[in-house]
Amino acid sequence: MDFISDILFFIIIVCLILIVCANIYNNFQKYIIRINEAEANIDSTLRKRFDLLNKSINIIKANCNLEENADVLSSISKLRSKKLSNFELDRSLYDVINEFNSYKQSYEQLQKCEDFIKIEVALNESEAEITAFRKYYNDIITDYNKLAKSFPSIVIAKILGYKIKTYYDGKNMEGEITNDFKL
Repeated sequence: MDFISDILFFIIIVCLILIVCANIYNNFQKYIIRINEAEANIDSTLRKRFDLLNKSINIIKANCNLEENADVLSSISKLRSKKLSNFELDRSLYDVINEFNSYKQSYEQLQKCEDFIKIEVALNESEAEITAFRKYYNDIITDYNKLAKSFPSIVIAKILGYKIKTYYDGKNMEGEITNDFKL
């Protein structure tokens, strides 16, 4: 009878360990799904911004009496051929937006152009979206990283090869900037 109770006790302990492991694994999967969702939202918004800036080139040329060959928003042309992470694309688009704004300030006729104003409004709306998506992404990364660094989930993370993820601003959990940021 003692032998049977020992085996039963062992089976219960193994089942409890398996339940805890399955629960931790499921939590990681939930975070991974949310991270992928946030990345897709960021990607979509960045593409929208890129397209808006790309459309503005012809509008700027047409309303500013610039030559057809003028190098308007030259940075956007360079971005087309590069393979960039979302983080790098976001940084590059800010440079292009600054150039876009300089045209707005330099050429008064652009401030009266309806198409240009629509693009400017859409860019401002996309700025609000990207800010919200960045915050959402970083919040998820914080929770994921906490899970990956706490016991007993750190054991499961090591077994499954889950690594600490970098925040959207390119920093790790200690606030150090890393060069290995990939979305």
